[in-house]
Amino acid sequence: MNSYTQHAEAMLRQPSHFEWAVLALVGLVAYVYAVEVERKRWDIVIAGVVYWMMDWFNELVNSAVLHISHRAALWTVTGDTSYLIMIGVSIEISLYFLLSGVVFAKVLPSSREARIAGIPSRVAYVAAFSCVSAAAEVVLQAVGVLHWGYWWWNVVLVAVVGYAPSYAITAWVFGMGSKHRRQLCVVGSIAAVDAALALVFGLAGWL
Repeated sequence: MNSYTQHAEAMLRQPSHFEWAVLALVGLVAYVYAVEVERKRWDIVIAGVVYWMMDWFNELVNSAVLHISHRAALWTVTGDTSYLIMIGVSIEISLYFLLSGVVFAKVLPSSREARIAGIPSRVAYVAAFSCVSAAAEVVLQAVGVLHWGYWWWNVVLVAVVGYAPSYAITAWVFGMGSKHRRQLCVVGSIAAVDAALALVFGLAGWL
C-alpha cells in the first residue's frame, strides 16, 4: 500500500479525532431538512436522501476496491477530520453529501420539459453539477487531502462514473413530484442494496 493509504488506515474510525465542530454541521443539516419538512417539500427531502444513499453505494464499492487490490482505493481521504468513516469518506464529507442532493433539487427547473440551449435542462444540470464536483476533487487533490489511487481514475471518470449517476437518479426521483410512494420505493431499494453491501463487506473485513 502507498503512504497515503497507510495514513488513512491509521486514521480510520479513530474516536480520538473527534471535534465538537461536527455537532454544528449536524445541526446545520438538521435545520435544512427541517425547513423542507415544514414546507412539506417531501420531493426535496427524498431527493437529498437519495443522493446521500447513492454516495454510500460509491463509498462501499471504493472500500471493496482497496481490499481486493491490496494496494489502493479509487479515492482516499486524508487531512484533518473529526471521524474517518471509511477509506474515502469522513463524517464532514458525508454531511456535505446529505446537503448536496437538497441543493441540486432546489436549483432544478420545476418543468421537466425545460431546455437550456436546446438540451433538456435536467441533462444539462446533471452534466454541469458532475463537472463542478469533479473539478472540486481536483482542487482537493492539489491541497493534498484527497488522493486518486490509479492513473486511469481521472477527472473524466470521476464526473461520468462518480457523480453523474448520483445526480441523474436524484433528478429522476425529484421529477416524480408528488408520487411519494414511487420515490420511497427508489429510496428503499437503494438503501437495501447499501445495507446488503455493508453487511457482506463488513463480515468480509473489507470496510
